[in-house]
Formats: sequence, structure tokens, C-alpha cells
Amino acid sequence: MTELPILLLVLSIPLLGALLLGLWGHREFAPELNAGLSATTFLACIVLTRTIIERGPSFAFGQLFFIDPLNVFLVSLTSFVGFTTSLFSRPYMRVERDHGKMNAPRMRLYHSMYQFFSFAMLLTLMTNHMGVLWVAMETATLATVLLVSVYRTPSSLEAAWKYFIICGVGIALALFGTILLYLAAYRLPGNHYDALLWSNLNLIKTQLDPHIIALAFVFLLVGYGTKMGLAPLHNWLPDAHAEGPTPISAVLSGLLLNVALYAILRCKVLADGALQNGFPGQLLIGFGLLSVLIAAFSLSRQKDVKRMFSYSSIEHMGLMSFAFGIGGPVASYAGLLHMTVHSLVKSAIFFAVGHACQKAGTQIMADIRGLIIVSPTVGWGMLIGTLAILGMPPFGVFSSEFLILTTAMRELPWSTPLLLIALGVSFAAIFHHVQEMVFGEPTAKRLAHSPALLPVFAHLGLALLLGLTIPSYLDNWFRQAVQMITR
Repeated sequence: MTELPILLLVLSIPLLGALLLGLWGHREFAPELNAGLSATTFLACIVLTRTIIERGPSFAFGQLFFIDPLNVFLVSLTSFVGFTTSLFSRPYMRVERDHGKMNAPRMRLYHSMYQFFSFAMLLTLMTNHMGVLWVAMETATLATVLLVSVYRTPSSLEAAWKYFIICGVGIALALFGTILLYLAAYRLPGNHYDALLWSNLNLIKTQLDPHIIALAFVFLLVGYGTKMGLAPLHNWLPDAHAEGPTPISAVLSGLLLNVALYAILRCKVLADGALQNGFPGQLLIGFGLLSVLIAAFSLSRQKDVKRMFSYSSIEHMGLMSFAFGIGGPVASYAGLLHMTVHSLVKSAIFFAVGHACQKAGTQIMADIRGLIIVSPTVGWGMLIGTLAILGMPPFGVFSSEFLILTTAMRELPWSTPLLLIALGVSFAAIFHHVQEMVFGEPTAKRLAHSPALLPVFAHLGLALLLGLTIPSYLDNWFRQAVQMITR
């Protein structure tokens, strides 16, 4: 058992930041303070990651926290995207304020909840207690509701309520699944006190009652799958993306969906050990394939650019679920790689989309034209990001999708044509819309504040790197995490 003081710092910085910005989030320096806090959190996460690499999996504060290869790279990814999004947010939210969409109280709420949302996601990733994990997910839900509704327009309030109701039902189902987990462990002698610690459940998973665990996993998958945007419980996601501030769309697609998937993977490890029949994987395959198909055939009907890319997020979360459902070393490795590159590329796309929408004064794609003429960097950023998320080589999305498809050909041949059709439809629908936005007669105007484009190309550069080569330390993380998921 190892105490990790740096872990306390990782959690306390965003929590303290939320309190500070709750007081001063409306001041002129608030965007810089938000970015500074996010940068400090990212640096603390790097130190934590190095510590885990050197020491191996570690407990902290008794057994309340447990850091291992499965969550440590997600902690680093979450803090990195949170930091780059805060950089993008600085000029973006100032333009929103200048346009009258934000006032002092709303800016204070936005900056405060941004840090609180980061705290909730990091807590979800690092806790060892399944009950605390549920509380942290609910906390992230409540913070997101406030962020989605921050504009206080009728459509944003409707989207926030829709998100709250649907995800509230989902999180209630996850609570019942957590209670069933506790029941299964409580029935075993000597496990009453620590019955919800994941590390303890993992040690005794083969002794858990398979009937109770099967029912628990169904509730947990549906509950956390709602947060993840799996069909048919995905209806909240396009509205939340379209009506909330674009920085929130970036962290929703790039981070929160990953955190929900992480919770499902932790539950799947327990269910696989208890059931030994492949049932959890079959459920993930079914929900994942359904999500891919529904999202792909919904893309062509979208008129709002943020709604379109939100359906793309549903499609890619379905791909990840499908990969983890197949299981095995290759598919699980591909799923982890896809989680990483999707977070980087999709957040970069939303950064470019945010600037494009501000330039055009609308999110309707038919009214956004000539980005490459008005602002070549925004236009190229959106075009390259779109090609990357559509799986064009040599970006990392191509590598992960190639691994998923080739594994599907071997393990589930019947699913391969469905996946190829869905990916083809998605490519045609998204590229058709984006190329018209990037090229054509300009309708956009220049902005009063220079856009923050460094995060866009930094993310795309990392996605390109992961398509060409995977650094040895990241490869080692993935391999160790795969062993934990598949054993």
C-alpha cells in the first residue's frame, strides 16, 4: 500500500479552482486563471503518471483510491484535453461575452463549473470505490447541466433539462446496479466492510453470484451507457452539444464519454470473471453496433454543424464499445487507442468549429462558407480534423479502426459489412458538409479576439504521431491495461 500525496494535489487544484472562480470567475483575468489552474492540474497529473510508472499500481488514502495502467493514462489524457480546452476557451468566451450571450454571473458560473467538472471526472477515474465512482459521475452530470444551460436561452434550457432527465434516469439505473454489486459481494463471508472496493471485488470476482452479477451488469451498462451516448439512450447528446458553449462540447465528446466508458470497463472486468460466458461482451457488441448504425444514418440529415459532430461522437463510442465487446488483446488495444485519438481529434474539431461558428454568426452549415479564405488556419484545421476523424491515413483513427475491422473480420465476420457500410455513409455525409463549409464563397467575418488555434494543431499533430508510431511508454500502458481488461 502506497500513499500518493500528489493524488491529493491532482484533486484539490480543480476543486479549489472551482471555489476561487466561483468568487472571481467574472473578472477580466478569469479566463487566464482558469487556464492556469488547468495547466497546474495537468502538471500534477504528469507527476502522478511518472510515479505510477516507477512504482506500479498503487493505493492511496487507505484503499479509497487505486491508480493502475488502465486509469493513469486516462487521467493524463483528461487533464491534457482539459488544459488545451481552457486555452481555446479564453478568446472564445470573450467573444461570446462581447456578443451578449454571456454576462458576469454566467461567466462566473461557467469558469467555476469548468473546474468542478474537471474535478468530478478525475475523481471518477481514480477512485477505487464503486459507490464513490457513482457519486462522482452524478456530480459530473450536475456540473454539465449547469454548463449546457449557461446561455439561458429556451433551447439551451430545454437541452439541459433533456440531458438532466435522461442521464438522471440512467444514473439511477447505475445506482441499482451498484447496489446489486454490493449485494453479490456482501453475501460472501468477510467482505462486508470493503464490499464495494473494486480491487477487492476483482480478487473475488469468480466467487460472486453469477445471476446477481449478470443483472447488475445490465443495469450498470444501461446506466453508464446513457452517459456514454450509446443508442438508443443517446438523444440527449446532440442537443447538449448544439446548445452549450463549444468548449463544453469539446470536453463532453473528448472526455466525459471516455469516463463513462471507463466505468463500464471496470464493471465488465468483474462481470467477465463472475459469468465466464461472454455475456457482457455480447451486450457491448450489440449496443455498440446499434450506436454505429443509428449515428451513421443520422449524419446526413443534420443541418447544425455541432449536432453533426455529436452524432459522429456517438458513432465512435459505438466503435469503442464494439471493440471492447469483442475482447482479446488486439481488439482491446484498438479500443484504448481509439479512445485516445478520438479524444484528441474530436476536441480539435470542436475547437475549429467553435471559431468557425463565431465567424459566421451561426451553427447552420448552409450559412457557413469560405472558411479557408477568411481564416485559412481555421479552415485547414477543420478540414484536416475532419479527414482525421473519418479515418484517413496516416492519422491514429485509421490505425485503430483498421485493427477493429480486421479483428471483426476474424471474430465476427457478419458484422464487418455493417461496419463498413456505416463508416462509408459517415464519410460521405460529413465530408460533403465540411468541404462546402471550408470552400466556397465566404460568409464569415473576422473576430475581435484572435482565435486560439494552437490547441487545434497540437491535438491533430499528436493524432498524426499516434498514426505513424506509438511511443514505447504509451504502448506499455496500453499493453498493461489490456491485460487488466482481458484477464
